[in-house]
Amino acid sequence: MAVAFTREEDYESRAADLPDRPISAHPNLVTAEGLAAIEAALAQARAAYATAQTQGGVSADRTAMARATRDLRYWSARRGNAQLTEPEAQTGKVQFGRSVEIEREDGRRQVFRIVGEDEADPALGSVSYVSPLARGLLGKRLGDVVSVNGAEVEIVAVH
Repeated sequence: MAVAFTREEDYESRAADLPDRPISAHPNLVTAEGLAAIEAALAQARAAYATAQTQGGVSADRTAMARATRDLRYWSARRGNAQLTEPEAQTGKVQFGRSVEIEREDGRRQVFRIVGEDEADPALGSVSYVSPLARGLLGKRLGDVVSVNGAEVEIVAVH
């Protein structure tokens, strides 16, 4: 029976030793909404850490503390190097923080907002500024035709 407890403790200690979340080498450009989301995630991480501390002890789940500590480190770093970036007043030019509507060769139209890495969610219509799509479009103007992933797209609107 002692062996079973040892294995459980070993498993728990390995689970509690979570690797850090990778932090991108790219500048942490954020929109105002992205900065607010980072601050909310940081507040959640602080709350989770405080909860894990109060529930700490020998019999507590050490993975909760490890997870809270890891998330707190990640969101503190992301908040610490966040660079609030607003698009220039210039219209018609694809920029960080703006939405761009493209028309594909098959006639499909798609709208994407170019945002920071932490706030990107293609399913909701936002892509990271370091994504191949955004990199191909940034700096281009209304009416430009751009090659993205081997296909041509035309910029039909910039919002």
